[in-house]
Amino acid sequence: MGERTAHTGIPERYRHAVIPHIMVDDAAAAIDFYRRAFGAREDFRIDAPGGGILHAEITIGRSALMLGDASVEEAEAGSFAAPASLGGGTSVALHVFVPDVDGLAKRAEAAGAEILQPPTDMFHGDRTVVLKDPQGHMWVFLTHLEDVTEEELRRRLATAG
Repeated sequence: MGERTAHTGIPERYRHAVIPHIMVDDAAAAIDFYRRAFGAREDFRIDAPGGGILHAEITIGRSALMLGDASVEEAEAGSFAAPASLGGGTSVALHVFVPDVDGLAKRAEAAGAEILQPPTDMFHGDRTVVLKDPQGHMWVFLTHLEDVTEEELRRRLATAG
């Protein structure tokens, strides 16, 4: 038996990140929205025996995202919930760096996203848009503009009004 490393058995796309796994009320519609709004690529899906999507994976930019129908009983016997079933709120925002945040914001809004903060140059050195998708998930898309030292970040925060 050969020497094992920390990466043995972990697919490359999962090695350097926490992979979000979101639940939605209509995974097929969500995948279609993410394709139109964010340029997502569907990598694969597993249909549930009784209908719906048990598990799917998409890629947005270089980021992997797992998703499935919250209503599918096989999805952990109901332990997952879509934002709508939680009163429309969510405790997670999904951050993705993209080359053109302004273009993505226009595309996402045209596809049905709600823009909560339009593209804005932020104190942390990124141009940022905050939006909510039709399923109720919060997204923060960023285009990196400049590297900001921790000292400069604190200075900018202190002078922000």
